[in-house]
Amino acid sequence: MINRFSLRRLAHYLFILLLGTVTTFLLPSLGSLADELSQTEMAPRASLIAKIQPSGESFVAAAVARTGDAVVRIDTETLVTRRADPLFDDPFFRDFFGGSFAPPSELERKIVGQGSGFIIDHSGVILTNAHVVDNANKVTVTLKDGRIFKGEVKGVDEITDLAVVKINAQGSELPIAPLGDSSTVQVGDWAIAVGNPVGLDNTVTLGIISTLGRSAAKAGIPDKRVEFIQTDAAINPGNSGGPLLNAQGEVIGINTAIRADAMGIGFAIPINQAKSLQALLASGKKVPHPYIGVQMVNLTPDLARQNNRDPNSLFMIAEVEGILVVRVMPDSPAERAGIRRGDVIVAVNNQSIQDGSKLQSLVDRAGLNQVLKLKIQRSDRSLELTVQTAQMSNAA
Repeated sequence: MINRFSLRRLAHYLFILLLGTVTTFLLPSLGSLADELSQTEMAPRASLIAKIQPSGESFVAAAVARTGDAVVRIDTETLVTRRADPLFDDPFFRDFFGGSFAPPSELERKIVGQGSGFIIDHSGVILTNAHVVDNANKVTVTLKDGRIFKGEVKGVDEITDLAVVKINAQGSELPIAPLGDSSTVQVGDWAIAVGNPVGLDNTVTLGIISTLGRSAAKAGIPDKRVEFIQTDAAINPGNSGGPLLNAQGEVIGINTAIRADAMGIGFAIPINQAKSLQALLASGKKVPHPYIGVQMVNLTPDLARQNNRDPNSLFMIAEVEGILVVRVMPDSPAERAGIRRGDVIVAVNNQSIQDGSKLQSLVDRAGLNQVLKLKIQRSDRSLELTVQTAQMSNAA
């Protein structure tokens, strides 16, 4: 007779056997359901990961692999000549050393510099910064693979800080950097800076796009005309002229400037601006930069009232909204038009204006030797003046 304990154990085994059988039939269905959910809900993420991390490598490595070989180091030599010390011309000095002593009238000093650039054409065209190669007597270009070429500066534009250098590869194959579209860049996008900072070749830093359209004036570089891409990717001396890449390895900007008074803020020239000027620079032609010759700040009625209530104020300002002229450049179109310091520009060609960047944009779009009608408030008087745009010089 089977005891009660044995029957209970037998029932337990039968239950486990039945559960195993049911699980065997259910698991494939559950697995299929999980796979289906993964393919539907997780498909976009999987696709993104596949793009960002092909074969398990990081998207940074993939981006640099696509463009890094086209990034070059640019070494420059510049001869600076200065007059010799006037002491050499002193008769007492000549008598002391004897009449045969012939002091040099001029002294030369060699200054070396180093920056970055990138090849954009199989013919050997390289984009870089103007300040990297301007006034250089000798330019040497070194590729990542160790090849060294003599560089010829084809064109320089200091106002946009852009330059084109040409090398002759003599039929050998050159790596090319793919150019992106800086108009599609968004704040928060990845930013990869490639270059040769402080002499450390082939260096890569990673960050994001911090701001777009940062004016040169607000970036602390008032002598330039660029709407910069601002990034927190580390840009150091020697990075200048190197590419700023997106996550796909396309060039979206040219690294150009760092702020000495701010940690982790750098600026790049949008690649679309470089594209528009590259042909002119490569041909050695001058890039047109119309200007009228005023330094200005945005003005509101409140700011004007604060100025007018100050007993130490240098002049009274019209309490209106517009652009306050704080300086008129000598021998400029503005000076010839009769514009004065303290004038407030309230309209251009019958279009009201409250922002200096908008005024600059209107001048740029007008082109060279074009007449602009300005409505100006001078203290309690309203004036209408005409100013003719002219080519901006580097000293303006």
